[in-house]
Amino acid sequence: MAKIAYILLTHKDPEGVIAQSERLTAAGDYVAIHYDGRSPLKDFERIHKALENNPGVVFTKRRLKCGWGEWSLVGASLMAVEAAAEAFPRATHFYMLSGDCMPIKSAEYAHSFLDRDDVDYIESVDFFNSDWIKTGIKEERLVYRHIFNERTNKAWFYRSMALQDRLGLKRKIPADIQMQIGSQWWCLRRRTVEFLLEFCARRKDVMRFFKTTWIPDETFFQTLVRHLVPEHEIRSRTLTFLMFTDYGMPVTFYNDHYDLLLSQDYLFARKISQDAKELKDRLGKLYTSKGARFQISNEGRSLFKFLSGRGRIGRRFAPRFWERESTIGRERQLMMVTCKKWHVAKRLVERVRQVTNMPAIDYLFNEDTTNLPDLGGIQTTLEKRTRHRRALVRMLFDYWETDRLIFCIDPANVDLMQDFYNDKAAVRLLEIECDFTDDYLIGHARRVGLAGDRTPQETIDRLLPTIRYDVKFESDRIRDAGFSGFHRIRQSATVDENTMPLAEFLGIPVDKAHDIAATEYLFVD
Repeated sequence: MAKIAYILLTHKDPEGVIAQSERLTAAGDYVAIHYDGRSPLKDFERIHKALENNPGVVFTKRRLKCGWGEWSLVGASLMAVEAAAEAFPRATHFYMLSGDCMPIKSAEYAHSFLDRDDVDYIESVDFFNSDWIKTGIKEERLVYRHIFNERTNKAWFYRSMALQDRLGLKRKIPADIQMQIGSQWWCLRRRTVEFLLEFCARRKDVMRFFKTTWIPDETFFQTLVRHLVPEHEIRSRTLTFLMFTDYGMPVTFYNDHYDLLLSQDYLFARKISQDAKELKDRLGKLYTSKGARFQISNEGRSLFKFLSGRGRIGRRFAPRFWERESTIGRERQLMMVTCKKWHVAKRLVERVRQVTNMPAIDYLFNEDTTNLPDLGGIQTTLEKRTRHRRALVRMLFDYWETDRLIFCIDPANVDLMQDFYNDKAAVRLLEIECDFTDDYLIGHARRVGLAGDRTPQETIDRLLPTIRYDVKFESDRIRDAGFSGFHRIRQSATVDENTMPLAEFLGIPVDKAHDIAATEYLFVD
């Protein structure tokens, strides 16, 4: 009978990792955990302490700092595979999972499914002749050496490729392997894993090649399994159900997707929202259940394609997703920071990023230059961002794989604030109340074109009361709107007075909120 060693790569939600590991081992299977080296050590220690006495759990010897698209993801996977192969000699299959995955079948069903055929399950198609890559670079992933990360250092990523091209530094793919590509969520038999680990130890040239390819987790295992295993022993598919939007973002599943997930011809599903507590609880109980029967209809992808496609051809029976009140997602928390002094709000969210590691964005709907990831073009202009604001925000949640997001917004944008409050997401608003000197207001008038360097002082004197009133009027409008979850911090308040509003707004411990409120340079002009 099949016994599965789950290769669990994760970087967040310690309680979820613990629950996932206990659930999988309770059914007689095993878990090998790699917890991202970029994640807090205290979170890893909590996981280790909770699971160190579980004989079905093993940890990798080291924690690599992982980055999307980098070799580190493959390196972490190999470390976990090696740990599992050594610790669990009775494991017959090795199944790659992330912390966002959940079982959508029982362990009884999964074991029976794997016993049915002596094959490996890994999506693996020809790299060059398939259309698996929908957007972005293709051959360039392989023929150039990638040292910089496109997501975190885009300028140098493309500059490096251009330089290599100019210097004629294109490299050749190892001659004896045929490049493949596919999903990184695979399930391999023990002998395949042993062949692969032996190959890695023997072929240093191939390892060097993959270590500087771009997004190797979509090519490394896919290529080597095809190289090592006869074709008739491979099923080119994943056993993990996942879908992508037209923008290349993974679809997230919530509490109301339970019945749909169970009807798919897969063993696990990704991505389950971290806040979908009810769904996780039901799926967790399902995995250890006995005698469960499943009616497989497998309509998930076609249903999603049909529903999302109606809007593109003008025959939709419901509003487009950016027009719907439920666009952002019921389980998500959206936090808006509003302040007329933009530099103050930017300093605050930067400090929030440092202390809490929450994704936080500067003036999303006010500044063209706000740093944003590539979301298929919807982020390119302020007009597009504003017109498709809920779609944009939802895509940002998906991009950072989070259910909590912060962005700055100008106090004049009350209508935008109101629109987000109409969403079913949990929305909160923080107003930063600053002191405004005459010199600051004069500078503001010049920045927005109300005055120039040669404007007479008497004109400036007449403008000042109007500008001051305008700033106060925007603040009054926000308060008159009666937004729920509204909090305020003040420049004139003490650190202790500002700590509690920050803690409540961010939903963080008071000590962390105090660290943020105590930022010395926060209100400096």
